[in-house]
Amino acid sequence: MELLNRVEYRLAKTDAEKEAVYRLRYRAYLHEGAILPRADQRLTDRFDEAANSWIFGIFIDGMLCSSLRISVATPDMPDTPAVEAFPDLLKPELAHGKTIVDPNRFVADPAREVKFPQLPYVTLRLAYVACTHFKADIGTATVRREHQAFYKRVFLHKPLCEPRPYPTLTKPLSLMAVHYPSMREKVFARYPMFRSTPLERAHLFEHKSTTLAPTDLPVFPMARKLATS
Repeated sequence: MELLNRVEYRLAKTDAEKEAVYRLRYRAYLHEGAILPRADQRLTDRFDEAANSWIFGIFIDGMLCSSLRISVATPDMPDTPAVEAFPDLLKPELAHGKTIVDPNRFVADPAREVKFPQLPYVTLRLAYVACTHFKADIGTATVRREHQAFYKRVFLHKPLCEPRPYPTLTKPLSLMAVHYPSMREKVFARYPMFRSTPLERAHLFEHKSTTLAPTDLPVFPMARKLATS
């Protein structure tokens, strides 16, 4: 929670901002052995320009340290990376009118991960902010087998299948999910830093140039730099 005082969540809007994220993805995935080397040293896909996707850079002390893309699947706009990779599991939920928040492309700068061991928490906090904002029925995570324990422990996710091939990556991913409405209070009780305010959610996901005041932010130390960004 103390680290959040130094964090900024920046929506990548300009070509330069997106390019910085694409290059961070490449460095992170290459470091993990999840992709093969590429001459252009960047990683992007068709979902980056989708109307139901938001690309965020997470900055600590002004440095880009991680990134997360939030995609939101609804019956009217069902196309997200998780739905494409796991249609047999997610399309039936959409057919029943569910809203699915699909956080994906979570990457961290290999040079910053050791310095900030809390980075996964402050980055993936965006997933819970999104679930609240979009009134999600289901929150997903597409992860490698060795990362399942983290999502089970922190977000109470359950694995829904064995790892499968995933677009653009060399390592298979499994689909994990949680019923957000029934589990959120349990998660908030353990990790109050995942709570958010209506104005913060609007600032992040409604593409507004709202100026945040301290009274509009969560009651715990937060990224108050948002107020002047």
